[in-house]
Amino acid sequence: MPLPPLSPARVFAELVPPPAGGDNSRENEVPRPPGREVHVSGTSELSARPDRAKVTVYLKSKKGEAGAARSSVTRRLDYVAQSARQRGGISVCITFSDFGKMQDVCNFLVEKLGSSVIISPPHFYHTVEAVDALRRQVCLAAVGSARQKAQEVCQLLGQPLGKPLLIREEEVKEWEGHLENHLANAPDSLGLQQRLQSATIYVSSRVYAVFEIKGERKRKQAAHINVN
Repeated sequence: MPLPPLSPARVFAELVPPPAGGDNSRENEVPRPPGREVHVSGTSELSARPDRAKVTVYLKSKKGEAGAARSSVTRRLDYVAQSARQRGGISVCITFSDFGKMQDVCNFLVEKLGSSVIISPPHFYHTVEAVDALRRQVCLAAVGSARQKAQEVCQLLGQPLGKPLLIREEEVKEWEGHLENHLANAPDSLGLQQRLQSATIYVSSRVYAVFEIKGERKRKQAAHINVN
């Protein structure tokens, strides 16, 4: 589901010392003495397609005797495993990291084994490492967005941006892509690209950051700039 539209940016400056005790609306912040600061928020949204796929191969054989049927299925199973190893560089469990090779192997097996083999539609998923990497990337991108915003505000006002004083990730959202109509009516009829789209994950992050504004304060006044 898409993120709600962002509200228009608000920029305002206060050239008087903040009240004693600071802003009580942010109880978890570390108290800091009054100073020249720029307060900004930063957002980012990234997505990642699945990095793994599994397919299930069903084999069947009709023979006059049960033993002959089992032997026939066993030979075909060995052939499937051998074809998968040679063509896909994968394990016998048919787990793929290369989706192009997955298609090649499945098409080859159907062509060679015909009606004696049934291959399930691929099940796409993400490894834990891929999801963790996406979460880190989107958080860093949001921090970069906040810093860029603070830099541009300070440039507009002719002030040099200083070091970060506080960075806090305030909101993280995660969801999967979906095709509601197709999934509700005929999930097995989805094509490869539709399945990839449905299994794609999205992560958004919103951070709050406070940066120092370099330079000496004049007449012991504090400048506070807030950008939302």
